[in-house]
Amino acid sequence: MKTRIARTAAALALAAAPALVSAQDPIKLVNVLELSGAIATAGTNYRNGVELAVREINAAGGVLGRKFETVTLDAQSNAGVSKAMAQRAVDMGAFAVIGPTLSGAMVVSAIETRRAEIPNFTGAAAASITQQGNPYVIRTNFTQATSMPKVARYIKDDLKASSVDIIWINTDFGKGGRDEFLKAAQKLGLKVGADISSDQNQIDFSSAVLKAKQSNSDALFVYTNEEESARLARELRKQGYAKPIIGEATIISQKAIELAGDAANGIRGHVALTVDAPTAVMRAFNEKFQREFKVKSDHNGIQGYMVPYIIKAVSERIGKVDPKAFNAALRDTPLYVKDHPGILMDVKFDKNGDPDRVSYIVEIRDGKQVVLQTLPPNNPF
Repeated sequence: MKTRIARTAAALALAAAPALVSAQDPIKLVNVLELSGAIATAGTNYRNGVELAVREINAAGGVLGRKFETVTLDAQSNAGVSKAMAQRAVDMGAFAVIGPTLSGAMVVSAIETRRAEIPNFTGAAAASITQQGNPYVIRTNFTQATSMPKVARYIKDDLKASSVDIIWINTDFGKGGRDEFLKAAQKLGLKVGADISSDQNQIDFSSAVLKAKQSNSDALFVYTNEEESARLARELRKQGYAKPIIGEATIISQKAIELAGDAANGIRGHVALTVDAPTAVMRAFNEKFQREFKVKSDHNGIQGYMVPYIIKAVSERIGKVDPKAFNAALRDTPLYVKDHPGILMDVKFDKNGDPDRVSYIVEIRDGKQVVLQTLPPNNPF
């Protein structure tokens, strides 16, 4: 009997041991981000933001006594590679996958994280990503369905334009944005003139600009990736395009500004996130990011920085580190900067995983974003 009791006690102790170790294991975050290829700038900035936040949180004691551990896999700006890397991240036991930022890649890679039932953060903007009913997608960027009505309204009401031309990139990202912009413009009675598509990695924009110049529209809306946006901006200035140029996050991003040089000055646009936002926490983040990486962060770096702090805030609220519980608790629950400074902006994620928060209309002046307007959340909380 004594021997049997001893064996039972030993077995129970062995069974309990893994749980004890597990409670102290790192919280594994796997970045599936574009470090090479067409949108390497976006992926690299996003990764840098994540790494900066992780170092800060770990130095302050982690989350409920556990530290973050990050692994970065290069998605190569390729949908097939992204899907394979997402599966690899699942096999590695990720608490959450971060990325990709390429919309077409996110659509296919999210299949793997949904199957594993783990949160998948993304900066991809295509409206379709959160319209497919995937309960594990968490978007850190605005969906195009949120941002495009704001852009169209600004063009019509503030610029007093009655018609607008569009130059867009023919990818899932570009087509999604163009379609949402067309819907928003139609609702407002804003006419669309020249509807001009372009290719990813396109070098020569002379024909596209000529078509816009020959149009009778009052303004031009640009929706292309950062590098293409910079080439387009230079061509617009070269051909003497004199009408207002409006974009969204890409053409007024820090990378596009650096590549376009003086050609970026005067371009306006809507941004969900900017380090030039008039708040103390954003200014502090900007200083830390530049000190660490020797460059100014774009909206992708801000998004990446927010993710570990969002995980920390929600996990500490529910009192445990659990991916399913975290994913459920995040929805429809406001997070405030006064309680969690690292999230940088008050935010509320809806049931689809889309964020609602303030956003900004900016203009590029002397190579910097200058905030012209602060736009309220769609549903104030």
